[in-house]
Amino acid sequence: MSGHEDLIMEITPQVLLKAYACGIFPMAESADDPGLFWVEPEKRGIIPLDSFHIPKRLARTVRQNRFEIRFDSDFGAVIDACAEAAPARNTTWINGRIKRLYGELFELGHCHSVEAWMDGELVGGLYGVKLGAAFFGESMFSRVTDASKVALVHLVERLRAKDFKLLDTQFTTEHLIKFGAIDVPRAEYEILLQNALNHEAEF
Repeated sequence: MSGHEDLIMEITPQVLLKAYACGIFPMAESADDPGLFWVEPEKRGIIPLDSFHIPKRLARTVRQNRFEIRFDSDFGAVIDACAEAAPARNTTWINGRIKRLYGELFELGHCHSVEAWMDGELVGGLYGVKLGAAFFGESMFSRVTDASKVALVHLVERLRAKDFKLLDTQFTTEHLIKFGAIDVPRAEYEILLQNALNHEAEF
C-alpha cells in the first residue's frame, strides 16, 4: 500500500497526460481522502459525437438561450463546484490533489471548462482533459435546472466543429445514456483512443 501511495505522490501533469494516453485516469475515494488511485474500466463510457442525442425538452431550453455559455473563463470555480457535495450526491471523488493537478493541466492548455452563467453567476458547467483529438469529460455540476446539460450540448457542438474524434465519459450513467452514451469494451476503446491521439484538434 505504501508503495502505491509513494507512486501517487509523484504524479505530475505530464504523468497524468501519459496515463490518459494509456487509457487510465485517477480518482480519490472521497473529497476528504488525500490519496489517489488509478482506474482502467473493463468497459469505457463514450458519447459517439456523430450520434449525440438532445432530448426534445432540452432542445427547447437550448433554443431559449437562458444561459450565457462561456469557455475557460473560471476553471477554478467549475472544479470547486464539481467537488462540492450536493443533494443528489453526499460526497464527490474530487480532492485537493486532483484540484491542484487539473489546475496545472488547465494552465498548460490541456484542461478546459464549459460554463453556464445566469445573471452574472456561475450556475452549472463541466470540465475535462484535452489530448490530441480526444476530450475526456471529468465532472459536471448544476445549481439551476438543465445548466450542466446545456453545457454538455455546447461542449459537443464545439468538439464537432473542431473535428474531435472521441468524447470519453469514463462511465455511463442514466443521465448520459439519454444523450447517446454507450459502453465499449476496453480493446475497442483503445482503438478509438489511439485514433484520436493520432490527430490534433484545438479546443
